[in-house]
Amino acid sequence: MDSQKQKINRFSAVLIVTTLLVSLAAGGLLGYSIVSRQINDLQSQVSTLQEQLASLQPVQNVIYQNATYQNVTYSIEDNVSLSELYNEIKDSVVIIRGVIVQTTFWGSYYTQVQGSGFVYNFTGQEVVITNFHVVQDTINVTITFANGDGYAAKVLGSDPYEDLAVLSANASSNEWRPLEITSSSTLEVGDPVIAVGNPYASLGLAGSMTTGIVSALGRTIAPSGYAIASVIQMSTPINPGNSGGPLLNYQGQVVGITNAIMSNSQGLGFAISSNAILKEIDSLVTKGSYDQHPALGATGTDMIPTGTDMTYEIAKAMGTNITYGWLVASVPSQTGLRGGTSQAIIAGNRVTIGGDIIIAVNNTRITNQYDLSSYLEEYTLPSQTMNLTVVRDNQTITIAVKLEARPPPT
Repeated sequence: MDSQKQKINRFSAVLIVTTLLVSLAAGGLLGYSIVSRQINDLQSQVSTLQEQLASLQPVQNVIYQNATYQNVTYSIEDNVSLSELYNEIKDSVVIIRGVIVQTTFWGSYYTQVQGSGFVYNFTGQEVVITNFHVVQDTINVTITFANGDGYAAKVLGSDPYEDLAVLSANASSNEWRPLEITSSSTLEVGDPVIAVGNPYASLGLAGSMTTGIVSALGRTIAPSGYAIASVIQMSTPINPGNSGGPLLNYQGQVVGITNAIMSNSQGLGFAISSNAILKEIDSLVTKGSYDQHPALGATGTDMIPTGTDMTYEIAKAMGTNITYGWLVASVPSQTGLRGGTSQAIIAGNRVTIGGDIIIAVNNTRITNQYDLSSYLEEYTLPSQTMNLTVVRDNQTITIAVKLEARPPPT
């Protein structure tokens, strides 16, 4: 009986162990099947990714090689290469040097000044155009071409009001590579521009090219004490020595002359408009000066009557709702304009109020003094009569004003 019971127990134990082993084997097979299927799926995904990477690899290689090992051609509008454009321009830009003599009680002191200029063909005569301040009060003026050839130069004509000067030199005919000048009226804010000049040429930085955009148009600046109107503001980096160099569009045409930078600023440069060059070049070459700057009849160096830009605070003090325009402070009686009648402290400043507010010239809206001075310089000449729209005693009227010539610089 005990022996039979032991046999039953052994059989039960074997059955249980066998069942466990079978279960474990079945579970293992099932698990292996699941894991195997997941592994196969992952291998399939990896294979797909490898195929995609393989198809992308040639493109990556091309980009990498072009950027790192091969010569890269940077293109601009109409597939024009910047490097090709520079090679076409660089021989047209010259270094201008001169000497300023300062005489004191202890003797004479000599200072060398330096700037840039560019070659232009004026009705068959090769000249160099630059800024007036580059050659102002200088002696022994010279020009040096990109190849290092230097020549004595002579100032043919200049205009301090527009900061322009034209030079001549007895250079060999093969030196002259004139640039084309186009109207700056084609420019719009945001247009790309190029400056080529000679910043710090004494340090070996001559022939530098920089790019940027037109930041604003119609600016008025006074770097030398004379108000220069219709100036181009740009983000193109310029430095001392760039003055007088060309500002060009992406077709290689001159649209301005680099002129000034704002102290302690970044990306804030200015250029004289090419329209000013085109308007004055004949007079500068043939007469040696330009005397056709218009004025409203004010004296001194101001283009326009003494006054200020309108603001909300000034309008409130005057009891008017006109918050734009040019507020006239004082004018000669013959102009027909009325000056201010009283003074007020506005935002901590003493302002003459009560005068005419110029809000339009020949139906063109005038927002501030820059609009007024730019319009006068761009579109009018002395002896012309223009219609000013002014607000006087809260009434809008039109006054016909005959322009005068700006007095000679002092």
